Parts: sequence; C-alpha cells; structure tokens
Amino acid sequence: MDISEIHPDFQAATRSLPSLPYDSPLWLPLIRFVFPLAARTPVVDGVTTTDLRIGHIKLRIYTPTEKRSGAGMVWIHGGGMIVGTEKQDNRTCSTYARELGLVVVSVGYRLAPKHRFPAAHDDCFTAWQWFLEHAADYGVDPERIIVAAESGGGSHGASLVHRVRDEGGTQPAAQVLLVPMLDDKTAVDPSLDDGHFVWRWQDTRCGWTAYLGHEPGQPTEPNYAVPARQADLSSLPPTWIGCGDKDLFYAEDKRYAERLEEAGVDVTFVTVPGGPHGFHVIAHEAPATLDFMESCYRWIAETVGIERA
Repeated sequence: MDISEIHPDFQAATRSLPSLPYDSPLWLPLIRFVFPLAARTPVVDGVTTTDLRIGHIKLRIYTPTEKRSGAGMVWIHGGGMIVGTEKQDNRTCSTYARELGLVVVSVGYRLAPKHRFPAAHDDCFTAWQWFLEHAADYGVDPERIIVAAESGGGSHGASLVHRVRDEGGTQPAAQVLLVPMLDDKTAVDPSLDDGHFVWRWQDTRCGWTAYLGHEPGQPTEPNYAVPARQADLSSLPPTWIGCGDKDLFYAEDKRYAERLEEAGVDVTFVTVPGGPHGFHVIAHEAPATLDFMESCYRWIAETVGIERA
C-alpha cells in the first residue's frame, strides 16, 4: 500500500508513526512501558477523572462537571490485546463524557500473552457488572449504558455484548465499535499482507496468537474468544461500527456489520475513504476525523435518547 492511497487529512500523521516489533519477546516489554506514555492524551475541559480498582482490574472514570445525561459508557481500550491501559484514551473518553453527558468507565483489563483468553474477557465482564451495580452512585440509569470499544479492544467489547445477551439481565443500550479487531482469520490470510499502515498484518497475527495461546485460524475456538466466530448474532443491541477503508480490519468489520443486519440487529456502518487504522486518534483534529466522530456522537444521542446542547 502506498501513502498516496491514504486520505490527505491523515497522510502526515501516518508517515510519522514508526512500525513497532510487537512480535519480539525482547521488545514487547519496552513497548508496553513506552506505549501508554506515548499514547496518553489530555483530558478535555469540563471532565474530571477518578481512578479505582476492582481487585486486579483498574478503572478510570470520566465524569462531566456540567450537565449529565443519565447515560453511561463502558470503554474498552485498544492495543491489539497486548498493550495499552485504561488511562491512554483520555481525550476520547473525556470527549464522549463532555459531548454527551456520559459517565465513562474505562477498563484496564489484563493483557496477553501473559494473560490469555479468557482473562481480558472476564475482566471486561466484571467491569460491566460493577458499573451496573454502582450506576446509581454516578447518576446513571443502568438501562442506558453503552458498550464502546476500539481496535483490539473491539474484540473484547463485541464478545462482552455476546456474553451479556446470553447471561440475561440488564442489556447494553447500544454498542459502538471503532476500527475493531474482530476476526482471527484475517491473521492467516496472506493476501491481506499488503503493507497496511499503523497496524500491519503481522501485528494482528501477533495479537491473536498472544491472546488465543496458539496460531490463529484454528477450526474452532472457545465461545467468546473471537467475536466473528459467534454463530448467533441475534438480539444484540443497536450497533454503530466505523472503519477506514485502508484499514486491515475493514473487510472483517464490514462482514460483521452485514451479519448483524442479517440477524435483525439495527446497524450503522460508517466507512471513511482513505482512512488507515486509528486515523481518528493519530489525526484527531482532521476535518475527516471530526465528521466521523460527530456521526458517532449523533448516533449515540439518537439511540440512547440524549438531548445535546
């Protein structure tokens, strides 16, 4: 893939990003140390943060200082399932909080390969249950909590929604998946090794191998390990999925959206022409990013019943 295929709004930011050796056992500890520092963004004005623990699980809670809408969000960070923390998405989470009056709970789940499936999945489920139990403390209606996730966290977010449906009880009001990593079979299709920017084919192969504990693409996987393997996608909440068409995950995200629609789920799929992986983070002020995120805010407001100022 050539940089000329990337939308002009994103080219400068895309060029500036190095390719990291995620698959190196020697480099991964250093990447894990540096990544949260390099990726961490500022909290926007009008939002406060609180950090707490549920056992080994770290949470960062973003609370708007002005009007709250009574709705909440469980946020699951990206990082290919192998890097990242609950604090890295300050800008994203605090902007959701300010724009929509949401109380946002960002989940610091355990990372692979030290902690393989189902560790992160169980952590996200525990965080979901915690928020339901403590929603009233934050002025949040448990029936109006959204599950939102990004990139590698998209796998955990989508699988969390599957499990919550299967176990019954209070369901998410909506599901938001930004450039999600959903299908391990992408990692075994060499035709997709096309020099993608930001997150490469070998990176997704590394992430899935670390999380599953074996080479991806096996005939079967445990339930909730790989969201694209879920046979039954019915009775899931309204879903918004957004992805750039130059993202390695674009084809799998589009397929997942189509399957949701076939299962009767209300789906909105947003394509950003020329968008590489994570364009909305690396070029957060670009006009194309602002349009993309505004479509997400507008969809959430309409779906969950939030009156914007």
